[in-house]
Amino acid sequence: MLMEGFDRGVIPFLGLAMLVLAVVAFVFALVARDDAYRAADKQSKTFWLVILGVTVAVDFFLGMLFLQIAGLVATIVFFVDVRPALKQVSGGGGGRRGGSSSDGPYGPYNGGR
Repeated sequence: MLMEGFDRGVIPFLGLAMLVLAVVAFVFALVARDDAYRAADKQSKTFWLVILGVTVAVDFFLGMLFLQIAGLVATIVFFVDVRPALKQVSGGGGGRRGGSSSDGPYGPYNGGR
């Protein structure tokens, strides 16, 4: 009885969550510049588009658990390793737009001078 509810509620939700993560990763990989991958010393943009595209296809059409888990690992690697490196070389790190390290939320902080 418990497994019946688990199969109806939790498993489809996890599958949907993996699909959404893979789609978001694919979109991020798609909009990143091709030269940013080379500058960050990561695999090529084409490589990541193929890997994440296959992950989206497997999650959407096949639903094979082993392949879904492999795709989830690739998606996590993209989010944890590749995307931060791409943001760093593209100048999009930390949410700052050209401010100095002493800038506070309302402007520069000069220590009360």
